[in-house]
Order: sequence, then structure tokens, then C-alpha cells
Amino acid sequence: MNQRFTKSLIFTVALGALLALISFRHHNAKAQPTQSRAEPITQKFTVDGVERTAIIVPSSAAAPKEGSPLVFIFHGHGGTARNSFNRFEIHRHWPEAVVAYMQGLPTITGRDPDGKLPGWQNAPGLQGDRDLKFFDTVVEWAKKTYKIDTNRIYAGGHSNGGGMTYALWTARSQVIAAFAPSAAVFGFKAARSQPKPALLIVGQGDTIVPTANQERNVTVVLNLNQCETSGKPFAPNVTLHKSKVGADTAVYNHNEGHRMPDNTGEMMVKFFKEHRLK
Repeated sequence: MNQRFTKSLIFTVALGALLALISFRHHNAKAQPTQSRAEPITQKFTVDGVERTAIIVPSSAAAPKEGSPLVFIFHGHGGTARNSFNRFEIHRHWPEAVVAYMQGLPTITGRDPDGKLPGWQNAPGLQGDRDLKFFDTVVEWAKKTYKIDTNRIYAGGHSNGGGMTYALWTARSQVIAAFAPSAAVFGFKAARSQPKPALLIVGQGDTIVPTANQERNVTVVLNLNQCETSGKPFAPNVTLHKSKVGADTAVYNHNEGHRMPDNTGEMMVKFFKEHRLK
């Protein structure tokens, strides 16, 4: 084999490999999803002179023409917005939505009498309504920053965050389409609250928010929402009780005690998708 032929052969093989690589990259580029993955941002807000933060996840999929749903998530006492982002994953289960994982401030509770850990007010009028004002601020910011469907704003949270969810039910039911409190109870707030669609997440064997209290709370909510006492399956371990006044209530019974089940965010999204302000 002469030298000229060898060089020609090497050139031909190299050219073929280069063309194959270009074709492969072009094919893979075309095969990628056209929508980009939304990156979470830590957004700062000033509420009554106090800096507040939330992890905001913009929608990563095309929203309906009315705009994106807006979902608020509140962590438990001692938790963080980052933990809520990782545990609930609302943004993954509902890419059309804008999600606000809210960060609490140091809050006195029975388990934290010195108020060293972050949490939330669990009734209107407490802590100067700092957290209700925080919610209002983020709603207005989101409406200016994104195209939001104001008939599809939702709130959910775990434990003390569930208490904040009930506080919003009492004080902001006119702007929130449905609620999803986990490991929490309404308490005296129920007497001055309006019927609203809700997903109640109840842990069997919960020693922090006793299961018996949560089960009594289910009865309170079913009465408030004028629901049928017997229900129908909505999802595994979730029973849906139809309401006479459009405030259907789903009850998710699980066996993980106070711990929130891994599919809680998925169940919230499934329920939220079926409800909007009327």
C-alpha cells in the first residue's frame, strides 16, 4: 500500500466519522424537549420592614390562555422553603403552575417556647398578621411578574404550615380556590370560615398532632363543607366526599405518623387541578 493511498484512506475515514458525529448531534438536538426546565429563584420581599424570602419556581410548560395556576406551600415548624421544594415537588407534578415555597420566621410554639425555629401564624390576628401580609405581597408580585390565573390560586402545608393553610382559609378564602393542610387542625377558626374545597392529609399514629384530633377535624371540615359522610375513592388511600355547596373534601389517610407521605405533592396537584374559584 503506497503512502498516498494510505493518507487518502485515513482522510476518508476521518471525514466519515466527523459527518456521523454531526448527524448524531443534530438528531439528538431535535429529539430534546422544546420547553426549557424552569430554574428556581430565591426571591426577596420586604413586608412591614422585614425581609422575607420564598423559593419561586416559574412554570416550565405552556400555561392555558387564562394564565398559570399559582400554588403556595408552607413548611412545618423548624423547616425551610428548600425542604418544601424537595419534599412536595409541586413544580414537578404541575409544570404549568408557578409555585411559591414560602420561608417562615422564628415562631413561638408549644414545642419551641423560645421561638428559635421558623414557622407561621396559625390564626388570623397573630404576630401582627405578618404571614398573611407575606402571602398578599407574593400574590401581588406574582400577578405582576407572571401571567397568573387568579381563579386558580392554591395553598397547602404540613404541620405548622398546615396551620398557616387553615389561617389562610379563614382570612383569604375569597382569593384561594382550594386548600391542602397536612397534619393540622382547624381549631376555633372553623366557626368563622367559609366552605371551601380541601384535601385533608391525616397521619395514623401521629404523636405530634394526635390522630384523634385530626380525625375530629375531618368531621368539622365535612360539616363546614356540607359534605356527604360516605365517600368514594379518589386515589389510593384517598376518599372524596361530595359537597352540596361545591366544597368537595378529600381525606388522605396514611400510616406514616407525623411524617408527610412522599406522594403528598402529587395528591395535592391531583386535587387542585379539579377546583377553581367560582
